[in-house]
Amino acid sequence: MSSQPAAVVDPYALSRDELTALMAELDQPRYRADQLHAWLVRGVDDPAEMTDLPAALRAALAERFAPARPELVAHRVADDGHTHKLLLRYPDGEAIETVLMLYPKRATVCISTQAGCAMGCPFCATGQAGFRRQLTAGEVVRQVVVADAALRSGDIGSAHLPDGAPDHITNVVFMGMGEPLANLPATLATVRWLHDPEGFNLSARGITVSTVGLVPGIRKLADLGLPLTLAVSLHAATDTLRDELVPINVSHPLAELEAVVREYRERTNRRVSIEWCLIGDVNDDDEQADELAKIARRLRAHVNVIPMNPTPGVRWKEPSKRRTRAFVERVQRGGVEITLRDTRGRDADAACGQLLASYTLGAGTRLPAAIGAAERVELLQVDPGVQR
Repeated sequence: MSSQPAAVVDPYALSRDELTALMAELDQPRYRADQLHAWLVRGVDDPAEMTDLPAALRAALAERFAPARPELVAHRVADDGHTHKLLLRYPDGEAIETVLMLYPKRATVCISTQAGCAMGCPFCATGQAGFRRQLTAGEVVRQVVVADAALRSGDIGSAHLPDGAPDHITNVVFMGMGEPLANLPATLATVRWLHDPEGFNLSARGITVSTVGLVPGIRKLADLGLPLTLAVSLHAATDTLRDELVPINVSHPLAELEAVVREYRERTNRRVSIEWCLIGDVNDDDEQADELAKIARRLRAHVNVIPMNPTPGVRWKEPSKRRTRAFVERVQRGGVEITLRDTRGRDADAACGQLLASYTLGAGTRLPAAIGAAERVELLQVDPGVQR
């Protein structure tokens, strides 16, 4: 009787312990797991290219590793080569967005954790695409690996990297498509993979996880015991308005969110950031500025204001420059550190979901609406691994 075929896996979804177990299963010494991991960190997942492994082991790994490398199907360059927006398609046909932003001595990659999003924020381009599925830990890690390999090669597509850009990723922000804390297994596994001092070795302080306010997830993130930066996408400083802009606020209102953010800061000794998408005639008035300042002051948080990037199908608009300046100055007068972020990549479909929308519509396909968002949010909180 023939034995069952071995399970096929994505090597980037395996922890260090799982790589070691795989080597033991293949009757290989422990150090082979370290060699394999070193190749993965460098972005090499084809066993045939792992030249320091024995030929027999390379053949065995080729049978065990799934063809999970994403295909680059669209690439937009903006800001004189400082912003690169990538649309990556996985073998099952699902596509997500990753953004590489280059600064002098800093290279930040903004990664996605879900295909689409179930949070239902009505001003968000990703929300218009609806929720399709969770990304695996391997699919999230691969976004960083793709960007890092491009930097190390000194070239990304046809666009050469600008002078002063690092030759490796220095910062990772979980601010792409999806809600990271609604996909906790993949998010936590990715953080561990990136921070591994014997692997990718990214400083915990170089990792930022953004959330719209999933309270249980924030506590789980604190349990890691790492000084990660928590970025809370607030967008409204009163429950009435936030219920409309960020529907999860109905389940976790501002008082509850503020309490868990304070707890996070106390446990990690890390300052929290508040993200504020400034929407014209919606959340840019003096009342919202004053209430935001109170919250930020109580939390000793830094505020990042990002003027809304208008997207097709969204009824709201970008605030005027005058109103933007007045809002920032009023919050600042409230005793808060505040930064007006530049709107990078406007000519590259910058807002999360826009590049996917352009690509999908260009192919003659309509994006699904975010139907049943409230039910999906509730289900994701109960079971973060739920699939559509």
